[in-house]
Amino acid sequence: MYKQQHPIVLASKSPRRQELMKALGLDFTIELKEVDESFPDGLQPSAVAVYISEKKAKAFGSSTNQITITADTIVALDGEILGKPDDRVHAQEMLRKLSGRKHEVYTGVTLIKDNELISFYDLSEVFCREVSEEEIEYYIDNFKPFDKAGSYGVQDWWGLVVVERIKGSYTNVMGLPTEKLYQALSNL
Repeated sequence: MYKQQHPIVLASKSPRRQELMKALGLDFTIELKEVDESFPDGLQPSAVAVYISEKKAKAFGSSTNQITITADTIVALDGEILGKPDDRVHAQEMLRKLSGRKHEVYTGVTLIKDNELISFYDLSEVFCREVSEEEIEYYIDNFKPFDKAGSYGVQDWWGLVVVERIKGSYTNVMGLPTEKLYQALSNL
């Protein structure tokens, strides 16, 4: 059982990550820094998720007796990374691609404490039913998924109506694999 002995900083503005941290019973503060989320060409999606989470952690540096947690979530379809949409048309394109298909969600997580980086990722497979253009328009109009990788949130209408099943961690698809995070904290 994890017993919190150090202050925890969550370096994320994601309301979903904050909600999951609270659900874990962790006491934490939120600190944000702007980080360039570019990555080298040729990395696999899992490596991209870890690379960006480590980049975010390194922006914070390390302070003694504090744990900083960063994360990055990647949606991939046939090896193509579907990031956050640039605009409505881009969101429509992504949701059409996901319709009736299986895709992968990778979340890279990095913990930094006393200048030591501990990084890992989790993988979940998400299976979506086919959706109509009308459903895509409804979703974008009502849920405005412009801040979400792959243009959808598993915790909202898309997850309730379109996602048929998930192989792997549900919280990973939300943006923070809580099972693996809890184990990593327990092992510090």
